[in-house]
Amino acid sequence: MGAVPPFDLAALDPEQAAAVRAPRGPLCVLAGAGTGKTRTITYRIAHLVSAGHVKADQVLAVTFTARAAGELRGRLRGLGLGGDAGRVQARTFHAAALRQLRYFWPQIVGDVPWRLIDNKFPLVAKAAHAEGLPSDVESVRDLLSEIEWAKASLIAPEDYPAAVAERHRDTPREALRVARVYDAYETAKSSADGMLLDFDDLLLHTAAALEDYPSVAHEFRERYRSFVVDEYQDVTPLQQRVLDAWLGERDDLTVVGDANQTIYSFTGASPRYLLDFSRRFPEATVVRLERDYRSTPQVVSLANRVIGAARGRIAGTRLQLIGQRQDGPEPVFAEYDDAPAEAAAVAGEIARLLAAGTPAAEIAVLFRINAQSAAYEEALGALGIPYQVRGGEAFFARAEIKQGVSALRRAFGRDDLPAESRSGAGLATLTRAELAGLGLTAEEPAGATKRERWSGLSGLAGLVDELVTHDPELDAAGLLRELAARSEARHPPTVQGVTLASLHAAKGLEWDAVYLVGLTDGTLPIGHVLGDDGAVADQHQLEEERRLLYVGVTRAREHLQLSWALARNTGGRRNRRRSRFLNGLVPEDSPASRIAAAAAPARSTERPLCRVCAKPLIGTYATMLGRCRRCPAELDQELLTALRDWRGEKAEVMRVREFTVFTDLTLTAIAEQLPADDAALASIAGVGAGKLEQYGADVLAIVRSRRRHTTRAEPANAPETAGRK
Repeated sequence: MGAVPPFDLAALDPEQAAAVRAPRGPLCVLAGAGTGKTRTITYRIAHLVSAGHVKADQVLAVTFTARAAGELRGRLRGLGLGGDAGRVQARTFHAAALRQLRYFWPQIVGDVPWRLIDNKFPLVAKAAHAEGLPSDVESVRDLLSEIEWAKASLIAPEDYPAAVAERHRDTPREALRVARVYDAYETAKSSADGMLLDFDDLLLHTAAALEDYPSVAHEFRERYRSFVVDEYQDVTPLQQRVLDAWLGERDDLTVVGDANQTIYSFTGASPRYLLDFSRRFPEATVVRLERDYRSTPQVVSLANRVIGAARGRIAGTRLQLIGQRQDGPEPVFAEYDDAPAEAAAVAGEIARLLAAGTPAAEIAVLFRINAQSAAYEEALGALGIPYQVRGGEAFFARAEIKQGVSALRRAFGRDDLPAESRSGAGLATLTRAELAGLGLTAEEPAGATKRERWSGLSGLAGLVDELVTHDPELDAAGLLRELAARSEARHPPTVQGVTLASLHAAKGLEWDAVYLVGLTDGTLPIGHVLGDDGAVADQHQLEEERRLLYVGVTRAREHLQLSWALARNTGGRRNRRRSRFLNGLVPEDSPASRIAAAAAPARSTERPLCRVCAKPLIGTYATMLGRCRRCPAELDQELLTALRDWRGEKAEVMRVREFTVFTDLTLTAIAEQLPADDAALASIAGVGAGKLEQYGADVLAIVRSRRRHTTRAEPANAPETAGRK
């Protein structure tokens, strides 16, 4: 290939430039969040190629996600190094192994066919059934995850019981039984017609081919001479074995990582390879990137304090980030009486940011577990704010929630249902009884998948409790209608809206504004890390939970809020404690500086009141319409039709979907309340300052036109007066 296009080393800071210019050979770049590691990696590769140390097509760069690999390829293309044959290869570990295995397979196995498994679930389910274990979806997924962890950790079935005992690992079933399922799964693959390989097998067979067949190793090592590994803190023992096989006796290796962002140890990832790099390669160059170009100094300061409290070996390598941006607002800490109030307040803050000009796509709400998304889907939907759920399904789209609602519909439809179970508190009791059959137990179960399902079902039961508390006379039909309405409202088309994501799913992403929510002990840190008395049950897992908070903080560029709620449901017992990770971080002059502080100023987190009966509103429909479902209201149907016609025309001109202008519920509320001026229109849920400015004049003109039309029409229908002759 031709010469590498010139690249500007002057665009790099001194530490980045030192990493780029480091001598050929082992290089370890300890790169903090927002410090420009991707630019450093690509410039490093460009420097090696332009200096003649290696040809571009002899470089293999690997990372952990397809998205990250795609970004790396894009940056390399910008330097004239990526994309086509004869250029640098940037792939995930598995994609690189798949490509290599397909090429070398005939040399090592011959004509024996193999096929990559699209779905491991049936094989694991069959093995579980044969072992006498439950074969429901969640149980099998937990077993599958455990098998994946064992393979990534290079633990064979026969070694599994001893390995988990040594690591004090929380297993979904007895270790011996999990080992038997694991062994049966492996046997089922090898006894099939030909060979079945899963994604971990791609790595195992690739490593074995290079280790056991000198001709294969020689051909590969002639092809690739230089290796770059991104996110090196997340490498598993199996991936490290593949990397060792790729390298052989050579040392032309660049690794980039941050041990303080190690949050995937549950999958087998280990930071020890990053931490031990200098021991393995004593002559290695080590460069620390600590200048943070992503976040304001205020966010950076908080991030440093979060990770500054860490303990253990990883903490000894912590990077002290130095903010490079201009000053921004201080992070906000907020305490709320209950989780619904927290969600409503966060949604209100987001509405204010949107009105001030922050794009919805630059705002994120981050939480520890996916089940926490429900309250924020509800709160954002009530204000007509578009959102997207990343790394998980919307609450009402999750399998266990669909199953739970179906179970309630069947139970409520029974002819022999006792009268006391048909309304009020009886509904809540019956709900929990029905959900118990789907996995809602009194105690949180073992196994990550089962815990996630349990959290979802618990959230559904809590929602029913809340609805019944608000309306003690609510009957089964009304409850089902409310759940159906919420489900429908939670399924908007995919839009570029506010991001709702778990902290794990947020890794590698960034936003202008981030809301870290639900920060209570038992949620972050997660409950199974703590004992029944709140004491730490596993110090290593506790530190990983702290690193999750650190990752969350470092996602924010400018605006950052950290919040928690003292009760789960409205009016519930305030027995939660804010996360222990926040101790020493909340400023003394903050209203949230003391848990449940009596002197804390009142917050505007009260639910809006029904404009008819003045009771607190609950639910999306009620909040949007400004009245309880059962309260009467006059709807001007012709006005509603006119508003919908206008919305359709406006959406077509703007080339957007109609609901992004106004939702049906907002238009219905307008057609009921007939606002006469800007203030009245702005008081309707879903009409923020931005939409008032953009559409307010049009909407009020339509309403006034309808008012005049109605006024003129009234005399024609009025009774004759006594004065007429």
